[in-house]
Amino acid sequence: MEAVLLIDFGSTYTKVTAVDIDQPALLGCAAAHTTVDAGVGEGLSTALAKLGNCTGPLNFSKRLACSSAAGGLRMVACGLVPELTAKAASLASLGAGAKVVGLYSYQLTEDDIDEIVAKSPDILLLTGGTDGGNAECILYNAAMLADRTVMFPIIVAGNRNCGRQIMRLLEHHEAYLCDNVMPALGNLNIEPARKKIRDIFLDRIVRAKGLSKADNLHDGVVMPTPAAVLAGAELLSKGCDREPGIGDLIAVDVGGATTDVFSIAEGTPRGADVVYRGLPEPFAKRTVEGDIGMRYSVHGIVEASGIFRLAELAGLSEEKTREHVDLLAAHTDSLPQSTVQKSLDFALAALAIETATLRHAGSLEEVYTAAGRAYIQTGKDLTGVNRIIMTGGALLYADRKAEFAAYALHNDRYPQSLRPKQAELYVDQHYILAAMGLLSGYEPYAALRIMKSGLKKCVT
Repeated sequence: MEAVLLIDFGSTYTKVTAVDIDQPALLGCAAAHTTVDAGVGEGLSTALAKLGNCTGPLNFSKRLACSSAAGGLRMVACGLVPELTAKAASLASLGAGAKVVGLYSYQLTEDDIDEIVAKSPDILLLTGGTDGGNAECILYNAAMLADRTVMFPIIVAGNRNCGRQIMRLLEHHEAYLCDNVMPALGNLNIEPARKKIRDIFLDRIVRAKGLSKADNLHDGVVMPTPAAVLAGAELLSKGCDREPGIGDLIAVDVGGATTDVFSIAEGTPRGADVVYRGLPEPFAKRTVEGDIGMRYSVHGIVEASGIFRLAELAGLSEEKTREHVDLLAAHTDSLPQSTVQKSLDFALAALAIETATLRHAGSLEEVYTAAGRAYIQTGKDLTGVNRIIMTGGALLYADRKAEFAAYALHNDRYPQSLRPKQAELYVDQHYILAAMGLLSGYEPYAALRIMKSGLKKCVT
């Protein structure tokens, strides 16, 4: 047996997973509260002690970790046109596992700069212009940033024709130059920026947040947790040399502070009368809804769906619903115990899934032209995806899991949405999608086999 330890430093819990990559097999899982203030090593030690009680003593050949603790990877993205380079910058940031705390287009104002400095992001991604195209905007924004003392690194990934000029403007800042995220109109090239974001995360941010000092962690933090989940979902979909994947899928992770949605599918127009508008979307796409969560962002669910809909779904009065929502926001570590609390948690999770999948999927607009009726598609067409994977504690421990599917599927309430029309629902029953994403870079076959064995189909 060759045992590997996989660690996920979450914002609320530190989760540890032990696997045997020779079998391959899951050996055990455990979790403990993340202890950022006291040092993450304390929470990790507690989780490892629980794991040892389950598995007995193990000698690990490798210990790998991902993290979203201490706020995760917080980024600001700046571009030229909102629908083009600004969106490309956002896609690069989200795909790297970041939470985009600010997205800016066109020329930055002094108020914008003040706002960015106040946000204190971990990284700023500066883009703008296709290669050989508009250079004025990105040069202006670089000059605005150059005039301020900032404590965060800047990645420059815009018009290559002015790259060196921008780097000279930013010579007194921590700045990095990489390939343009959109070298030609409609052409995405976000992988170089993703790689640079990950390099900075590993080299600078992990140390700054004290994650590298954890005891029992010899091989280090490899990537942000959302990037690990995306890697796991992509492996599960596409497979590897020795094992086929399960095909196109959507994964939904409802957490206490955010709700992440991942789609592994082409999403291109499906009909001859459909015209695509906007920037092409990546095959492996992630969106994060920072205002939608089960505890820290519980009021965001109310704002997005309305108190009436939430109360109706929970079977409570609006007054009682508001009272319980306020309690959840004040006590973020609370778990549902009573029937009322479980009903409210189900309603919150269902509406979080609905809101997040609506924002993630594309939409179809009917138009009339001289040639007759046509349709304009924006975003990904996910109507043909037939597998939805649920992960995260809020979904894993819910009593009525099978009912969640209805809130991720296409329905008459939102007829323009391009969400799946029919799909089977699976639960990541051991909450190991992130762990297997970590393992996928080293032992993809083992990671895929363990993921498949851990999926449980929900039957209505």
